[in-house]
Amino acid sequence: MDQAMYPNPTPEIARKRAELAPEPLTAFKAFSKAVFAPGALDAQTKQLIAVAVAHVTQCPYCIKGHTESAARAGATEAQIMEAIWVAAEMRAGGAYAHSALALQTLERLHPHDPA
Repeated sequence: MDQAMYPNPTPEIARKRAELAPEPLTAFKAFSKAVFAPGALDAQTKQLIAVAVAHVTQCPYCIKGHTESAARAGATEAQIMEAIWVAAEMRAGGAYAHSALALQTLERLHPHDPA
């Protein structure tokens, strides 16, 4: 039997999730609604942030859903792609910044002669 790496969301999966953990699901839905409600940031900005974060967390469902929501909120393809590039830079920047840990470890293992 061939199974997709990422199964398509189905009513059966949604029903099973609700059946297995109804309270956390209800709380998560309320949290999500509160986070994406109008506030200091407009819907488009919130969705662009979500697109960027979805790419960093590498959630294919989130990428699809928030890309669609961003477009529906008025984001252009260029804005969506730019948000993705911001995410890519931040992820790369984190790896670069954390190289200090590797360098510090190497220095501890092989201290340079001060002479």
